[in-house]
Formats: sequence, structure tokens, C-alpha cells
Amino acid sequence: MQFDFVKSTYSNTAGECVEVARNLPGTVAVRDSKDPGGPILRLSSTAWAEFAKAR
Repeated sequence: MQFDFVKSTYSNTAGECVEVARNLPGTVAVRDSKDPGGPILRLSSTAWAEFAKAR
């Protein structure tokens, strides 16, 4: 499974940066851009949409 991460539009200039991968159907992967080798949070597309809407 290979995720293609891009910096999220939810990142800011204060160093709070996340990267998001949406290249696999039904899955959105999120990671800390400062720790690309660290853990990856995998969400369903529905869960990500709810999170983004609540933001």
C-alpha cells in the first residue's frame, strides 16, 4: 500500500502541518509532515468528510 501524501490545506505557518493522501479508494491517510516516518492515521472517506465539515 503506497500513499501519495500532499500537504493539507489545514496546515498553517505555525508549524502545525499535516499531510493527506487520498489516492486509495475509500481511505484518507493523515500524517505529521514533521515526522514522515511516523504513524499514519487511516480514515474512511466518510470520517474524513465529517472531520473536515466540523472544522
